[in-house]
Amino acid sequence: MPDAGSVLMIVTSHDRIDETHPTGLWFEEFAVPYTKFRRAGYSVTVTSPRGGDTPIDPNSLEGYQATPEDEEAKAALRGTRRLDAGITADDFDAVFLPGGHGTMFDLPDNPEVQRLIREFAQADKVIASVCHGPACLVGVMIGENVPFVRGRRVTAFTDSEERAVQLDQAMPFLLEQRLREQGAEFATAADWADNIVVDGKLVTGQNPQSSGSAADAVIGLLRG
Repeated sequence: MPDAGSVLMIVTSHDRIDETHPTGLWFEEFAVPYTKFRRAGYSVTVTSPRGGDTPIDPNSLEGYQATPEDEEAKAALRGTRRLDAGITADDFDAVFLPGGHGTMFDLPDNPEVQRLIREFAQADKVIASVCHGPACLVGVMIGENVPFVRGRRVTAFTDSEERAVQLDQAMPFLLEQRLREQGAEFATAADWADNIVVDGKLVTGQNPQSSGSAADAVIGLLRG
């Protein structure tokens, strides 16, 4: 199947919340969209702040079954490109940022992440993220120092869900709260409900259960 287009996936490089909490990427949030993009004929490039092998949150691998598709997704997380290695929005049709608690530490206020989000926005290309992935939107400014999320409908891992997993005190900030502070119109659903929000070409998903729906929305916009 010829490539239908190209998707950039940005994953975390951060592997630890503290001495007792290893973290990283939440595998489902990468593997499900990655598989959907590949099935739909899109080429996928995986990149991260530090490059190299992506840390995977061990909790996200409980009950892991080595299906061919999940093994392919795991392989794609090895040897990722660095964000600053000449990657620009010009080469891609969409960007997708999966979550995992690691993203709360190395995506917000990251100058390379902010640059890419601005480039995709200015080119009117699809920007998508799920669960803690919308941490990539924190601190992104457009135009005259206006937060990118101001007045936009978004969702992400909710403060209620963060408290449910008992990591609210371990995070540098609460993602829902911070996005609201920056002017986002934050849409919540029940904890662990499949919930996505599409605002123009911005797609956000609430939690791991929303990963497939977020990827489907991206594909729908690209085929639009």
